[in-house]
Amino acid sequence: MKTVIVWFRKDLRLHDNEALYKAIQSADQIIPFYCFEESEYGKTHFGFNKTGSFRAQFNIESVSQLRENLLAIGSELCIRNGKTADELLKLVKETNAEKIYSSKDIHSEEIAIQKEVEERLAIPIDYSFGACLYHVNDLPHPYQDTAEVFTSFRKGLEKKARVRELYPSPSKLPKVKIDIDWGSLPSIEDLGLKRIPIDSRAAIKAKGGENEALKRLDHYFFQSLALQEYKNRRNGLLGEDYSSKFSLWLWNGCISPRMIYWKVKEFEKEVKKNQSTYWLIFELIWRDYFKYISLKHGNKIFQLEGIGKSERNWEIDKERFEKWANGETGIPFIDANMRELNSTGFMSNRGRQNVASFLSKEVQLDWRMGAEYFESMLIDYDVASNYGNWMYVSGVGNDPRDRYFNIISQAKRYDANGEFVKHWLPELAEMDASNVHHPWTANQVLFSNDISYPKPMVEPDYWKKYY
Repeated sequence: MKTVIVWFRKDLRLHDNEALYKAIQSADQIIPFYCFEESEYGKTHFGFNKTGSFRAQFNIESVSQLRENLLAIGSELCIRNGKTADELLKLVKETNAEKIYSSKDIHSEEIAIQKEVEERLAIPIDYSFGACLYHVNDLPHPYQDTAEVFTSFRKGLEKKARVRELYPSPSKLPKVKIDIDWGSLPSIEDLGLKRIPIDSRAAIKAKGGENEALKRLDHYFFQSLALQEYKNRRNGLLGEDYSSKFSLWLWNGCISPRMIYWKVKEFEKEVKKNQSTYWLIFELIWRDYFKYISLKHGNKIFQLEGIGKSERNWEIDKERFEKWANGETGIPFIDANMRELNSTGFMSNRGRQNVASFLSKEVQLDWRMGAEYFESMLIDYDVASNYGNWMYVSGVGNDPRDRYFNIISQAKRYDANGEFVKHWLPELAEMDASNVHHPWTANQVLFSNDISYPKPMVEPDYWKKYY
C-alpha cells in the first residue's frame, strides 16, 4: 500500500488543489498534514510580531475548517505546532510515507523551510504552483523576464496566456488505516499571542476557512450582485460590499484565484459582463504581477532602496512612527484608517495607499517599518502584495512615476462628508464636514479639554489649497 503525505501550506482548501489532486491519483493512503510553523510567529526586524492576533485567529479558523472538510470526505488532518521539518520527519517515520505533495512558496523564509525539509527527509517532494491566476509555466516569457511595468506584464498575459481549468474537489478520500496522533488545534495563546476581539465597527465580520470564502464569493457575485458595480465602488471605505474582500481568503489559499476567475466568467455569462467584471480580473492580474516581480527580484523587495534602487534619506524615529501606528498623527483620514487596522486587522486599499504615502513621503520614515507593521496587523498579509505595494507607493519600486497622495485631497474625494473619519474617530463626531479632515482650521476650540484630538504632526503647504 502506497502512503503519501499532502503538506498543506498556503493552500487551505480542497477545491483547485493540485497537490491534493496529484496525491489522490498516485496513492492508496493519503495523510493530510499542516504545521503551525514556529518561525512564522517570531519577530520582524523592527520587533513586531510576524503574525499578529487577527491573522493568527483567522488562520486557526481556516485550518479548523480544512480539518472539518477532510473529515466530511472520510479523511483527517494531522495538525502540529512547532518546526515543520521536525514534525514532517517524525510523521514520515511513523507512517512510512514514500512521497510528499505540497505547494511551492517563492519567498526566502518559506524557501528556507522547504530546503530544510528536503535536506532532512529521504523521500521525494512533488511541488505544485497554485498561488497565481496564471501558472508560472504558462507565462509568455520566463519569470526572470517579467516586465518591470505592470501594463506591459498585463498586456502580455491577456494576449498570449490562458487561465487553467480548476482541479476538481475530491468527494471522498480513503480512510487512513495507520494509527496516528492527529493532534489538536493550537489556541491563540499556544502561539504566544493574546486574543483580540474584532471591533463591532468592522467593515466585514470575516471568518477563516474554505466554506467561508466560497460563501463570500457567492454573496458578492450571485446574491448581492455587487460585482457589477465593483469598478465604481472599489475605492469605498465603509460597509461590506464596496469591494470584494477576497484578499482575506486568498492570502492563505482558502480560495483559489482561478476559482474567482471562472466564477467571474460564469457571472458574465449568466448575469452581466461590463467594466466591473473585467476590473476584478484586472486586480487578480495585479496580484500575479507582484508575485512574479517578487520571484524575479528575490530579497531585493526587503531592501531599503527597493527594486528601484532609489537612494533617499530615510529616518528611523520611534516616536513619530508610533503616532502613525497608533492613529495619533492629528490628520483624521490617516488616524481613522490606522485605527480601523488596529481594531479589525483590515483596511481598504484606498486607506493603505494613503497611510503608506503619508509615512514614507510626509514623515519620511523607513518604509519598511510600515511594511512590517502591516505584516503584523493585517489579516490578509501577502508578502509579495504587501512589499510590492509599499515599494510602489514609497517610490522605490518599479513604477516609472513617483507617486504622491495629497492626504487632504484624497480625504475630501473619498470621504466627502467625513462619515468614515467620524466612524473611527468618535471625538470628531460633532465636527462639521467642511472641517473634519483638517480640524485644526476650524473656528471652534478643538484642542480644548472637551475634545482630545492631537494637533497635526505635519502640515505641508500643498495641503492648504484643499482646506
